[in-house]
Order: sequence, then C-alpha cells, then structure tokens
Amino acid sequence: MKKISLIIPMYCEEKVIKECYNRIVKTLGTLEDYEREIIFINDGSKDKTLEILENIASKDKNVKVISFSRNFGHQAAVTAGLKEVTGDVVVIIDADLQDPPEIIPEMLRLWENGNEVIYGKRKKRKGESAFKLFTAKMFYKTLNALSDVEIPKDTGDFRLVDRKVVDAINDMPEHNKFLRGLFSWVGYRQVAYEYERQERFAGKTKYSLRKMLKLASDGIISFSTKPLKILGGIGIFSIIISICILTYALISYIFKLNNLSAGWTSLMVTITFFSGVQLISLWLISEYIGRIYDESKQRPQYIIDKKINIE
Repeated sequence: MKKISLIIPMYCEEKVIKECYNRIVKTLGTLEDYEREIIFINDGSKDKTLEILENIASKDKNVKVISFSRNFGHQAAVTAGLKEVTGDVVVIIDADLQDPPEIIPEMLRLWENGNEVIYGKRKKRKGESAFKLFTAKMFYKTLNALSDVEIPKDTGDFRLVDRKVVDAINDMPEHNKFLRGLFSWVGYRQVAYEYERQERFAGKTKYSLRKMLKLASDGIISFSTKPLKILGGIGIFSIIISICILTYALISYIFKLNNLSAGWTSLMVTITFFSGVQLISLWLISEYIGRIYDESKQRPQYIIDKKINIE
C-alpha cells in the first residue's frame, strides 16, 4: 500500500484541533488503498494546543506530534514536518480549515495521473478583508516582477507533493526558507487545483502584518537580486540628473540666464530626495547581508522540545 502523509503546523489553535483532526480522519478514511500519517507541529503554542495533541496522539498511533521549544514561525514548522514525513505523497495544510481537507482525494487523483506538485489555487477567498486581498494581490505581482522564478498567483502553502519533491526541498540547507517559492523553483510536473477558500472554522489568524511583511521580504530577497540591480539603475539615473544640473548651472552662469540663488527650494528637495534613496539603498543591501550573516552562523532553523509517536 502507498502512504499519504499530512503536515499540519499549529500555533495556538486549541479551538480548531478536534474539528481539524475529525475532518481529516474522515477524509483519509475514504482512501482505502493508502496508509495514513498525520504530523502536527506545535509551533510554541501558549494555550492548550499541545495538551490536546498529546491526547489525540495517545489514542491514534498514526498521529505524530513535533513540539518546538518556542515559536519559530510557520515556514519552520512546515520544514520540520517535511524532515519527518515517511509517506509516498505529502500534503501540507493549515489547521484553520480555510483549505478544506475534503478536496485531498481529488488532488490525489491528479498525483496518480503523473503530476508531482498539485498546488491549491484560490478562485475565491471568503472571510478576508479588502486590505488582505489587496496586499496579497500586490505581493504576488511584486514578487513575480522581481523574481527569476514565476510563483503561481493566489496560492499558499496548501499543496500535495510527491516524495521526490520533498527530498529535493530537504536537501536545501538555506535558513530563511520561502517554501511556496522553493516548490516552484525545483520544477517537476506541476498543476493547479482551483477551490474556494473558506472562512476560518474558529479563532483569529496568527499572521500579523509584521509576519506578512517578513514573509514578503523572504520571498523577494530569496528569489531575486533584481532589487540590487534597480538600485544600480537609480544610481546611474542620479548621476545623469546631476550632470544635467551642472550643465544648466554653468550655462546660466556664463550667459547670465538665471539667478541661481533663487533655486534654494529645488536644491533642498533634490538633496533630501537622493538622501532618501541612499538610505533605502543601504537598508536593502543590509537585508541581503543580513541573510548571509544568518546563513554563516549555521544555527538550526528550529529546536524540537518533544516528539510523540516518532521513533
């Protein structure tokens, strides 16, 4: 029999765990030709998430639990799950049930037909604010404009992937992983599965604006050096502007065309504008250098405090 593994990261999800587990078990129960494995990753939750997961794992040996020593973030949690899965095919899904587990059998059929990455594409997103929808749209537009690898729009981490794709991701040692970008980067035969994303079953989203900006930063910096090239273009443009201003000033002085002292406002605007460009340039360069610094320290991406039902 083939084996299907599910990776489910959790951070303070005590209100949804039981419903998530019940719906997943019910869905997997329809797959008669597959063994099942469910890996929950407790990402340093401060509520009763771990306690509930331990209770479930004590009754179902197909449920495995990884508990972090603190909150390391969603991407680290998924990475930990990818390191531990033993299935022939792997599903990454969030616990909030916005991505319905009931569509997994249909995604599995696409895998059986020879596709190696089946990523969920949201044709409709229920329960999300206009601000969230707008920022998500702009994120993918910006990312694809800057990246050398096209990342499908309206997708998240919800996907079903072949074992060899998981092995390829696990072989990558980088620290700040942007997984949806890496899954696109590795290639293989990929296909979208469109679905309607539901509202959260309970609780509130754990992705704050700060975390969203961090994810966007990881995505852009990890997959492109174009921002640095844009800075170079701005630098060349600035030099051309300065040469034009110098030429204008010399001509005005020689032919007494204008009183240069009257240009104080334009001079100050120019100075402050290009000072801002320099500071932004330094900030962007420091982001790349910071990534190099993180990699050079070779710290683990996460620390595991406890494993349950994992040998």
